[in-house]
Amino acid sequence: MKKVCPTEFTIQPHNHWNNKWFILAAGDYEAGDFNAMTVAWGGMGTMWGKPFVTIVVRPARHTYSFIEKYPTFTLCSFPEIYKKQLVLMGSRSGRSHDKISDCGLTTMASTNVAAPSFKQADLILECKKIYWDDLKPENFLDPSIHEKYPEKDYHRMYFGEILSIWENK
Repeated sequence: MKKVCPTEFTIQPHNHWNNKWFILAAGDYEAGDFNAMTVAWGGMGTMWGKPFVTIVVRPARHTYSFIEKYPTFTLCSFPEIYKKQLVLMGSRSGRSHDKISDCGLTTMASTNVAAPSFKQADLILECKKIYWDDLKPENFLDPSIHEKYPEKDYHRMYFGEILSIWENK
């Protein structure tokens, strides 16, 4: 993989979030204390002069406890041949079994953060949390957003400063 400078990083962010998806991994790889899940909602840009991503995680998700406990996370994108694995990573919980092994993905140490990355990834964003906030239904300006929360299980939003980008083109 090749390291990419954030100012030279080019992807189609909406396509990645909406169609390709990411695996969010949080925790400490060396300690063996981590979890991962597929995420399809988020954003990328610049905040406070730093390259950053926004991710959202529902408190009921097992990965939530890891993203809360640890200061770093990774977002990994995969070639299309891994779509079935991403579906599995987003539909099973890591509470009851090892879904990473179940889907045949291989974790590895990241370069600049404690959270793991994946060997099969073609894009890795290594990030450090810099802000969080809870989504508040009273602030939804589009009434259709409420339909996304029939259980009233609103996401927690995290901003992560992108510390490094690794790409395999």
